[in-house]
Amino acid sequence: MVVQSRGLKDRYCIAGVGETEYSKASGRTTRAMAVEAVRKAMVDAGLKASEIDGMMSYQNMDSTPGNWVAPDLGIRLNFYMDVIGGGSSTEALIGLAMGAIEAGMCNTVAIFRSMNGYSEVRIGGTGVRSAAPVRGLDLVQRPFGMTSAGQNFAPTFMRHMYDYGTTSEQVAHVKVAHSKHASQNPKALLKQRVTVQDVVNSRWIVKPLHLLDCCLESDNATCVIVTSAERARDLRQKPVYVMGVAGRVSKPRTDFHWAHGPISRVAGYYAKDIVFRQAGIAPEDVHVTGSYDAFTFTTMLQLEEYGFCKKGEGGQYVSSGIIELGGTRPNNTSGGHLCEGYTHGMSMVIENVRQLRGTVDDYCPRAAEGVHTHDYSPGRCRQVKDVGITMNLGWAMPATGSALIMRK
Repeated sequence: MVVQSRGLKDRYCIAGVGETEYSKASGRTTRAMAVEAVRKAMVDAGLKASEIDGMMSYQNMDSTPGNWVAPDLGIRLNFYMDVIGGGSSTEALIGLAMGAIEAGMCNTVAIFRSMNGYSEVRIGGTGVRSAAPVRGLDLVQRPFGMTSAGQNFAPTFMRHMYDYGTTSEQVAHVKVAHSKHASQNPKALLKQRVTVQDVVNSRWIVKPLHLLDCCLESDNATCVIVTSAERARDLRQKPVYVMGVAGRVSKPRTDFHWAHGPISRVAGYYAKDIVFRQAGIAPEDVHVTGSYDAFTFTTMLQLEEYGFCKKGEGGQYVSSGIIELGGTRPNNTSGGHLCEGYTHGMSMVIENVRQLRGTVDDYCPRAAEGVHTHDYSPGRCRQVKDVGITMNLGWAMPATGSALIMRK
């Protein structure tokens, strides 16, 4: 069954965005970083502390709750919620913030993610997590060496290669494209451009993933502020309107997801019907995508499932040049998680907001004035010309995903 839209299209906006430096050694608490990111988003929107009355955050047992962050900024909350989650949380929380405002519980919501994802709690099977007690699904996964995201997702990636002839060389083009975009991004941790051969010659992590198929680990905090379209029109920035949102859509089961439906099917297969129906558009109407790139393969699979190409043609799609700056539909124009920094999806929403505003921070000589050359040669521009609609494709795992469509 497809969920019917309830008419919230264009009634809510992203009014402000903010982030800290992306680093591998913040030397700071997640609380301090969260305060910085939220404050920057407030300044970006032109909002005072008294004008924000809602706060939401998400964490993976590694962050600071919103009701600690708010008083540091002089904010008194009418509504707050902290969610345990990962890559599918950003879009879901934007939808929940819209619902909270619609229900009259608050007027303006700051959503943040703060993580020392390299220097403290790392996502893979190292550091703090490696010493955690074995429980839940770990009891049946760990004996088979399935403790990290790469190990858990690898069967999905391998099955796509087996069924459709997808090659490592094709999917490596995702890293190539995102590295080109990061080379135009002053904030990116990895600005060096790479080639397909660089990717496939990097060491194996777990087949079919090479080292350069995998995302970064980083320390950072990010924030987006959601409010009504009516209110956003009076704020500092051009309103960026939410056309549709789908949050934490899943396959029939999220544990052993391969037990139902094709192994290479991911949750976007189900989410696309929700979000495109709400927005009233089709994939071909989208100008820029922000597809979660925990791995090169996650981007490829999602672009395919959301209908930007036919099932089985994802490898051809990402290797065709379409997803690069100057291509038909650039993806992750900041460099994404593969190159800019790992933020569990928040930074890719921030990037698309700035794309729609026409204010990305690149190396154009007059970028600070909002003037862009659209010269995508190394070390120059990453602002997409005439962008009007963007789409974010969130990912937690093959069985869970989310999506967000925005317009200027």
